[in-house]
Amino acid sequence: MTSRILLGAAALALSTAAFAAGKPQLGDFGYDATGMDKTVAPGDDFYKYANGKWDAATPIPSDKSSWGGFAILRNLSDERTREVIQQAAAAKGAPGSNGQKVGDFYASFMDEAAIEAKGLSPIKPELDAIAALKTPAELAAWMGDANRSGVTVPVGVEVEQDLKDNTKYAIYVGQGGLGLPDRDYYLDDSNPKFVDARAKYKTHIAAMLKLAGIADADAKAERIFDLETKIAKTHWTRAQSRQIEKLYNPVATAELATKMPGLDWAAYLKAAGVDQAQVIVAQPSAVTGTAALIASEPLSVWQDYLTYHTLSNAAPVLPKAFVAEDFAFKGTTLAGTPELKARWKRAVDMVNGGMGEAVGQLYVAKYFPPEAKAKADQLVKNLIAAMDLRLQKLEWMAPETKRQAREKLAAFTPKIGYPDKWRDYSNLEIKAGDAFGNADRTNRFEYQRNLDKIGKPVDRTEWGMTPMTVNAYANPLMNEVVFPAAILQPPFFDPNADDAVNYGGIGAVIGHELSHHFDDQGRKFDKTGKLADWWTEQDATRFKTYTDRVVAQYHGYEPLPGTHVNGELTLGENMADLAGLNVAYDAYKISLGGKPAPVIDGWTGDQRFFLGYAQIYRAKYRDPILLQILTTDPHTPGNWRPYVVRNLDAWYTAFDVKPGSKYYLAPDQRIKVW
Repeated sequence: MTSRILLGAAALALSTAAFAAGKPQLGDFGYDATGMDKTVAPGDDFYKYANGKWDAATPIPSDKSSWGGFAILRNLSDERTREVIQQAAAAKGAPGSNGQKVGDFYASFMDEAAIEAKGLSPIKPELDAIAALKTPAELAAWMGDANRSGVTVPVGVEVEQDLKDNTKYAIYVGQGGLGLPDRDYYLDDSNPKFVDARAKYKTHIAAMLKLAGIADADAKAERIFDLETKIAKTHWTRAQSRQIEKLYNPVATAELATKMPGLDWAAYLKAAGVDQAQVIVAQPSAVTGTAALIASEPLSVWQDYLTYHTLSNAAPVLPKAFVAEDFAFKGTTLAGTPELKARWKRAVDMVNGGMGEAVGQLYVAKYFPPEAKAKADQLVKNLIAAMDLRLQKLEWMAPETKRQAREKLAAFTPKIGYPDKWRDYSNLEIKAGDAFGNADRTNRFEYQRNLDKIGKPVDRTEWGMTPMTVNAYANPLMNEVVFPAAILQPPFFDPNADDAVNYGGIGAVIGHELSHHFDDQGRKFDKTGKLADWWTEQDATRFKTYTDRVVAQYHGYEPLPGTHVNGELTLGENMADLAGLNVAYDAYKISLGGKPAPVIDGWTGDQRFFLGYAQIYRAKYRDPILLQILTTDPHTPGNWRPYVVRNLDAWYTAFDVKPGSKYYLAPDQRIKVW
């Protein structure tokens, strides 16, 4: 369970680069026309028309499971983040300063020789504690404390705003405990790739146990896998967990033992630092089923399970044999990546994960100029204005609902670039030469930081991402969208690029995130961010006629032979792509101020807009990660997302798409929700 799932927030991949004055970074006007394949007709395959030559000529790097515009920018962001981290390390800041902590954290991870020399000694106390468990109460307490260190456990604890009173924070409890990406990997016998992953997972578990010198590893691996399969059978599907209102199930902590018996809840919650009178259970049947398993399955099997997951969680900061085995399964088997990332890249990931805003403060100072923020702010204003116009004209939305929608939009908060105030890391201890300890302490620091929110006013300035994160999200509880500095880079945004390309790129992304506040899940949150449905039954009925068509349209796409896009799972993101592109197109027209768009290099403004959109989704995937995406990700794979253009009349006009083209839709078949 994560806050992204809990909030129904949508994440899109993005990133960062420096801004050169004057000339666009890509092509003559912000679009890389050399990547086009003009032998393909736009209506037969718009993705290949816009990106075909790039796709054919571009290999996936050996340390990546996928590659494309998003991944390229993430790579650049990593390089720049490495630079600011190394500068912090070289500066040798005062003891206790962010500079000292960032530098020592990075250096401790990079000192592979020291990690190798320590062997398993840093993790031995944890393994010994698991081996010493004797009672159900001790088992529950260990699981509760594991929330602090990030070890996978079957029931997870998280702090988030209360969905029905978002002025306060609440404790959420939800399903967890799986080592494979999703319940389908355990339960779906129809896909041979899932069956193969299961066999390799058992081999991997045994290998990790053998590396730790644990006897009878093969038999224990079988028992661990069997236990996880039982847990998987209790789990809600991803599509079920998308229904946000069904995740709100308050239960008095005193009643947990009788309502969800099997887990010693008092011991579990005490160790997890929870002393509230009530928790909110996200997936009641899953938590109930898992609690029963904690009682019914032998303690020795749970000890084996916890031993493996403790080793798995710590693998990045253990000796290289563990790193290699962990990557062989998670990186190669599950994601198809042939080669482990360079150590410095993994070090950047580690430091960003543990002290992201400390690094972000350094990053922003160097790589996010004020002029980029100013232009982005204006673009956002145009997007909001276009969204308001769209809301006024919606035929399926009742007049009273439109009024509330516009009030919600007026109360909306966009966050661009970086937080107004930076996170305080003064209570975080980072020690030179202690990679394992630093990783564990940062996990525990972040968990406690969130736990300390209970009883305090909600901090509406807080960000859920760092400035250099290649991502963006919509947060319905705050009625906001958040775009880190890293998003404002080509191909998404370039202050020197043609406006049409920028609106087709970052404009569509902003419109996408904005629309989440008004879709089938956003409708469940009012203008203050409280869980309260403000649609009429008629609105919901009419809207469903559109969503059914979206589900069907996307289910027709088959990125892997025999594996289609899950239209139900990806519905929210596909609807947002449709809305975002429409709103961005309107905003682009607003930006022209009534003047005709110039023709540049023979391309009209509308053509540049749609090409800009297709460009941001250049992407290639290895089959294993593509299968994982199709199974677990609420987003359609990137290289299939440009086909949303077939629902916009303007695309047909721009590229003269006629009946008979593969992706042609008759006017009455085009989905026009927004």
